Amino acid sequence: APAQLAQMAQNGDVEMTIATESMHLFDELATVPCYRWGRSVVVPHGHPLLDCQPLAMADLARYPLITYVFGFTGRSKMDKAFGRHGLSPRIVLTATDSDIIKHYVRLGMGVGVIATSAFDEGDRESLVCLNIDHLIASSVAHVCLRRHAHLRDYMYDFIHLYAPHVNRETVQLALLNQGTPAPSATLPWL
Repeated sequence: APAQLAQMAQNGDVEMTIATESMHLFDELATVPCYRWGRSVVVPHGHPLLDCQPLAMADLARYPLITYVFGFTGRSKMDKAFGRHGLSPRIVLTATDSDIIKHYVRLGMGVGVIATSAFDEGDRESLVCLNIDHLIASSVAHVCLRRHAHLRDYMYDFIHLYAPHVNRETVQLALLNQGTPAPSATLPWL
């Protein structure tokens, strides 16, 4: 879970983590925003939600939902979005993996809420993906490191491979506690 990853980084058990949630709870970590990502609903072909365009939170609240475990992959933003509309999601199953969510949607257990980037070309045969960026705020994936850590060149190289728009200077500023960059609206989308 993200909180466990943050604790591992804080303790020095790992040198870096990539996560979306809970990293801000650890002052000892420097976080570098890398990507903005949104969510989609996945349903089988012929599902009634396909006739509800654009989707509303009330539409989603009518169906059992299959989504990420709380604390994973921006789940708290989904819960907040339901709350803003005075609704409660009917979550019937949670998982840490998008493929598991899609599997149970295919079995008819409910409607899936996943990261849009987790919908693959191969999923189109059995599922339809409906973007819900207008319902739930986007999330930001961060690279998280211990503040004041000395990074080896290969670590900077890895960060650059993961997020080519993040340069060495941005990472160093975050490490030196000179302000973790705020996620900007110009962050690339996954």
